Amino acid sequence: MITSQLPLPFAPAGAVELGRAAALVEDADGGRVYVHGFLTQVWSAGDDAGRRLAAVQLVRTQAAGATQVAAAFGIAVSTLWRWHGQAEQGTAELVSQRRGPKGPSKLTGPVVADVRSRRAAGGTIRQIAAAVQIAEGSVRRALSPEFDTVGTGDAPAAAQAAATESTPSTVEVGEDDELVVLAEPTARHGERGLARAGLLGEAPAVFTPAARVPLAGLLLGLPALAATGLLSCANDVYGQLPAGFYGLSTMFLEGVFRALAGQPRAEGAARFAPADLGRVLGMDRAPEVKTIRRKINQLAGRGKAADLLAAMATTHLAAGTNADAVGVVLYVDGHVRAYQGTKKIAKTHLSRLRFPAPATVETWVSDAASDPVLVVMSEPGASLAMELRRLLPELRTAVGDDRRVLVGFDRGGWSPALFAHMNAHGFDVLTWRKGHTPDIPESAFDAVDFVDENGREHAWTLADTMIDLPITGTDNTVTMRQITRLDTKNAKAKQVHLLTTRTDLPAPEIVYRMGSRWRQENYFRYARIHLGLDAHDSYASVADDPDRSVPNPAKRTAHLVAQNTAARAQRERARTDAAFLEAHTPAPGQDTVVITNTAHNTLTAELHAAEEELATARARHRGTPTRVRLGDLAPGQQVLDTETKLIHHAIKIAAFNTTTTIARDIRINTRYARADQEAYTLTRQILASVGDIIPNTTADTLTIRLDPLPTRRETAAAAELCQHLTTTNTTYPGTTLRLRYEIKDHA
Repeated sequence: MITSQLPLPFAPAGAVELGRAAALVEDADGGRVYVHGFLTQVWSAGDDAGRRLAAVQLVRTQAAGATQVAAAFGIAVSTLWRWHGQAEQGTAELVSQRRGPKGPSKLTGPVVADVRSRRAAGGTIRQIAAAVQIAEGSVRRALSPEFDTVGTGDAPAAAQAAATESTPSTVEVGEDDELVVLAEPTARHGERGLARAGLLGEAPAVFTPAARVPLAGLLLGLPALAATGLLSCANDVYGQLPAGFYGLSTMFLEGVFRALAGQPRAEGAARFAPADLGRVLGMDRAPEVKTIRRKINQLAGRGKAADLLAAMATTHLAAGTNADAVGVVLYVDGHVRAYQGTKKIAKTHLSRLRFPAPATVETWVSDAASDPVLVVMSEPGASLAMELRRLLPELRTAVGDDRRVLVGFDRGGWSPALFAHMNAHGFDVLTWRKGHTPDIPESAFDAVDFVDENGREHAWTLADTMIDLPITGTDNTVTMRQITRLDTKNAKAKQVHLLTTRTDLPAPEIVYRMGSRWRQENYFRYARIHLGLDAHDSYASVADDPDRSVPNPAKRTAHLVAQNTAARAQRERARTDAAFLEAHTPAPGQDTVVITNTAHNTLTAELHAAEEELATARARHRGTPTRVRLGDLAPGQQVLDTETKLIHHAIKIAAFNTTTTIARDIRINTRYARADQEAYTLTRQILASVGDIIPNTTADTLTIRLDPLPTRRETAAAAELCQHLTTTNTTYPGTTLRLRYEIKDHA
């Protein structure tokens, strides 16, 4: 019965919800409290007693919890209980009274300047408080940027306290005792009710001031995440999700945060407390596994995952942002993802397993530092050379102009015809030479030294020559530069040949760039371990195209049979020749030998049989079609869903590039002594840190204050990183809150 259900929660626009029943609205005219949509409490601007009485009445009538009321009114829970005790003695006790010392504030202009100068000199909070003779909380308040907007302390303390208490969802930045440890996120029951009714497009991020928040360090990844273009490109490509509580940005942000926290698969959401991940998302709780899957499936149904990845690639390769002295450098390689299920999936060779197995093949594109840029699903059975030719238009679109692009790949892309095609379309080739190659004379080699961008020194023995490669099936050739490296590591000289169409770069630079392609393999290994690269994010499948032309395995079988038959015929021919030679040779004392037709036929019988068998095998091979319909060869073959996997790949690319960017910031923008060896370790440590979340709606800021790291040198490096990230002026997605980063001192 409808009468047995709770009434549908209703709150005016801009209201702060207090549990399932109540809502609070505060503006320049005063404040109002609604219970189930009915106006129950009203007070005018400046009526502190009326405001405090409304807060107390909400708790007394159990319309909302104490924690929810305190968060909505911008006060501590202890303050609310103090008001409750005063109200029991009479409403008059709720009238504002001056708190603290009766004299003027100690935080005068000269004192604030002294505090800040001592802090700039490296003094700790405790040392400054002792030297200036003020409380440690006052030191933090003086150091806060918001202190300048509130006042230098010359105004009466009661006026400052009243201003703070009259601002909803605002805390006094720097006062640790104003933050509730693990404060319950603001309840969103009204919005959830509207979402269930289909009346809410998406819920905005609302942050509750809280101390000691797990996963707060994840918020330090937002400046780097913004640079990946994931959220902006997703908004451009998808627009928005169907009406519901969790919006598009929230879902993608949840996926990146979860991957950075070590749980890249959707099932990993169950390994976090919903409120913990919800606090950094600005939600009362993070989405559940079933919600994540449903939302991703809604996006996959639109079939725009390739557009999202292409847009992110364009952002990544924006003109001038990814080019170094060499120009735009890209590496392309295939990655095989094995399948262990029961579906009928095409087999391909797995180099790690050394035998063919059901699998899907992906083609990955990385930049000069081997940070992933783009991924596409390869056509079943397609070679790397075929995929490279298919990728060129997408790469040109991603680069965005007509700059020449140096593309490095391994021998799987060997094709002189492809090399000529790439050179004609503005792409330079960089690859290993395939097949037997005559050695270069030793006189052509020179010893060279090279220093890479990281300062490492390399010593090589190189030869620089030009060669012409014939293009199969034509009379044309393609001219390429061949760099040969003399390898003597195993006490045996070996020549390794590299080919390129780039003629302006020094030979050591070419060798170094070719060796850098192995960084892409490092990404595959890292992503398999930390980002679930080979995970099947969806086990859905569709039927493969039965009319697709595929290589006919019977053709190869017929070819092998013809080869074996030809070898047998050759052996029979040799045996027959030896038999005739023996028959033509007279025995001792005999002048002539007579070979009859019968003897001749006997000697050649096996040879004639082998030649007839060879003719039959060759005719069978010629009559066997090279390619056949997939439906005739493997009826019922399936293809794993690609859309869902590509969406997850976009999230993982953003997560990896976020981690890499923070690690580079540590190496470049901090004085951490072991940054070259421990940048990634420190990055993961910072992202997993506990901290305080302090929203300030007056200053439009969201302050993230991390707890100190285990060692002082790590804390100092994190402080420098926080200072650098704050200067980016990044806003939290979907809000106007500028992100500010701090870290507490060990003192």
